[in-house]
Amino acid sequence: MEIYGTILALLGAALATFLPGMGSSKGVGIVGEAASGVVAEDPSKFGQTLLLQALPATQGIYGLLIGFLVLLKVGFVGGDAQIELTYVNGFYILLSCLPIAFVGYYSAIRQGRVAAAGIGVVAKRPEEVSKAMIYAAMVETYAVLALLVSFLMLNGIK
Repeated sequence: MEIYGTILALLGAALATFLPGMGSSKGVGIVGEAASGVVAEDPSKFGQTLLLQALPATQGIYGLLIGFLVLLKVGFVGGDAQIELTYVNGFYILLSCLPIAFVGYYSAIRQGRVAAAGIGVVAKRPEEVSKAMIYAAMVETYAVLALLVSFLMLNGIK
């Protein structure tokens, strides 16, 4: 039965890494497409558009963090496992990865769309870039909450 616990735990780590990473790449791509048009017209706006493009990348980092913590907990990185990898513990680990996996995926894409709209602000009123960043950062709140829930759930498994 220990093999099933390991499989479930690794599935959780994979989902926590894979889904937010996909969402972040999609979100960053959406913003990059919008930013390219603005920079083609005015190359001096590159720095401001790059800041907006970087925002949706954070969900991928959050997912990677949870995936790495799972690998540490199960002993795939750093030596000995911190817990016994029973079927139940593997299932708990899988469940603890789901908040960041799904919220990270969805919020990265939505944040990319908000940041792409912010590119329009930079195009017309570059001095207002901070307002565009605040709109995009509001979406980030939910990714941070999902990261926190996944982290607390994962650390609660004994």
